[in-house]
Amino acid sequence: MVRVGIIQSSFIPWRGYFDFINSVDIFVFYDDIQYTKGDWRNRNRIKTEQGSKWLTVPVCYERLSKLICDTVIDDTQDWRKIHMQQWLASYANAPYFDDVINLLGAMGRHEDLTISQLNIRLIKVICDYLDIDTPLLLSSELNVQGVKTPRLINLLQALGATTYLSGPSADNYLEKQLFYQAGIRLEYKSYDYEPYPQLWGAFDNALTILDLIANCGADAKNRIASRSANSIVVA
Repeated sequence: MVRVGIIQSSFIPWRGYFDFINSVDIFVFYDDIQYTKGDWRNRNRIKTEQGSKWLTVPVCYERLSKLICDTVIDDTQDWRKIHMQQWLASYANAPYFDDVINLLGAMGRHEDLTISQLNIRLIKVICDYLDIDTPLLLSSELNVQGVKTPRLINLLQALGATTYLSGPSADNYLEKQLFYQAGIRLEYKSYDYEPYPQLWGAFDNALTILDLIANCGADAKNRIASRSANSIVVA
């Protein structure tokens, strides 16, 4: 059985994203689809003394049809400095903050022109930290045609997939009969996680995984697996 997952990149995503990557045999960044504003592509949440706070990477958003892989970071704004100031203010007393600082080093000025390049660079270094070795591919490099569910099916077939792992929110738009016709099993990922020790009051699960790493260090790799089984939608 070859289980494949295909989702967009996110900026320093939550632990469920890394659980997802760790749950498949091949992971594909769906980077050649439309960029969406106000989404997780260029922002995520940290926890502060005043509650959760968004950290956002500014992008040059010029037109509705721009693809994720073509969406350029706006480096005229000193967003890296702003982010680091917020990390220091909120997490300097976390027990494993040094680990977070080391991981955030990947956020420095490299050759990352697009939000996709930045996101993937950060996701890869965090996967290394968590000992996740799932192969990571880009949909833009697979030269597969189609739109919506038919394109997903084409991508899965190109990779020899027998199972497609999806987030449950995709139930609103996936054409399930196409998976049945293609003989590909469809599963929805379960996101059911144990709380962990956390700064600043009541537990909040909907934060970047760096919150987990700041508080638990390398033990984060033992805290990313969902407690519940995935749902089988098309067998």
